[in-house]
Amino acid sequence: MNRRGLIASIIVVIISLAIIIPVLFILDTIYHIPFFESYNIFLYAITIVAGGIIIVNLIASLIMNRATRAIGKSTAGTLSFTVKIVGYLIIIIIFFTFVKIDIGAALAAGGFAGLVLGLASQDVLSNIFGGIAVVASHPFRVGDRVTVSTWQYGLDAPAYPPKFYSNDFLIPGYTGVITDISLMYTSILTDDNVPLKIPNSIMIQAAVFIQGKNNSRLVRTKFEISKDIDPDIIIPILQDGIKNFKFILNEPEIRIYETTFTTYIIVIEAMCSGNFEEPPRSEILKFCMKTVRSIKTKQN
Repeated sequence: MNRRGLIASIIVVIISLAIIIPVLFILDTIYHIPFFESYNIFLYAITIVAGGIIIVNLIASLIMNRATRAIGKSTAGTLSFTVKIVGYLIIIIIFFTFVKIDIGAALAAGGFAGLVLGLASQDVLSNIFGGIAVVASHPFRVGDRVTVSTWQYGLDAPAYPPKFYSNDFLIPGYTGVITDISLMYTSILTDDNVPLKIPNSIMIQAAVFIQGKNNSRLVRTKFEISKDIDPDIIIPILQDGIKNFKFILNEPEIRIYETTFTTYIIVIEAMCSGNFEEPPRSEILKFCMKTVRSIKTKQN
């Protein structure tokens, strides 16, 4: 287990003890269950909880690291998450069995304690249940390239707005590859190679676009042309040239988008192979520039 995993395990232990100790105190004071009469049992129980959580996290980490090659990253992530949930439930059962606490009384006390703690930690609990819902429903898996769009974060405006067609550069969410789904967060490595962690309570409310399912996407390219060049001349040339690119999957559509006093803007729509827009758009733009240059040379 790496340093980050160890720190995460310690945090889980602290949170678990913060929940268990008030419940035991209520059992001792309200229901008169003589739990604190034997502090040896208390220390043993704390040791079981702390050690059990660390062992469960260690096993889950080993499954994630060692089983990825054999069963795939997505399946390994789901299995690791399931091991954590089952492991924590087993620890709770062993704990109550060890200290000989009646489950009915524990649930009664837990109802009161759960109300108080639930109000104080509703965000944490919503993230945990959100993680369980994500793993159970499989809207996406570890290794999927996705775009996450959610009202909690909104849109990212472009740093350098490019002229009149800046709408192309508004980012409608966060795009990247899912690297991990844990109890609290879904981890994404964005296309900018920046790690991003989104709380699971937000992920289950977000619109998630799965980018890599079809290995193709519609690419729209806008290009500005001088009115000195007749659109009826250049558009057929562009269509014949662009459709011969290897990444083009269908007949490209080219039409005039809008005009200015001295230019008109064409939009080129083509279904392209791959998961990224920029590489095919770059090739299309280069071909457009070469074509315009060639036509102007002939006109001169």
